[in-house]
Amino acid sequence: MMSGIRGKNTKPELTIRKALHARGFRYRIHCKDLPGNPDLCLPKYRAVIFVHGCFWHGHDCHLFKWPKTRPEFWKQKIERNQAVDAAARAQLLAEGWRVMQIWECSMKGRQAAEVDEVVSRVHLWLKSGDPEANVTLKAGAEC
Repeated sequence: MMSGIRGKNTKPELTIRKALHARGFRYRIHCKDLPGNPDLCLPKYRAVIFVHGCFWHGHDCHLFKWPKTRPEFWKQKIERNQAVDAAARAQLLAEGWRVMQIWECSMKGRQAAEVDEVVSRVHLWLKSGDPEANVTLKAGAEC
């Protein structure tokens, strides 16, 4: 049932939070005062992290398949989610925040990376100063 789908505290999000905390990173969660309510906010690095589910955000990977029932409803819903994501990302960047998206497929499925590999990429990005980053499938993996 759709009402059982969580938007917060998902398994991938909890995994990332636990691993980052273990590495000494401190953060706020579900930052309502920022555009898009990022899953993690690291004020020390002026960085935010979104942990996106591939289905709900229409990621082009092996975990995303268009539903066969009510295709127009789902097309509108997922395209709206993508538009909201893009607007929030643009606003955050304009306000001087750095933005990372971690996709569910980077940690789930047949081509998933190890959690330590994903967290290492987050760690490198936080230290780099790059404004944007995307963590998706392992390098060389096919969708």
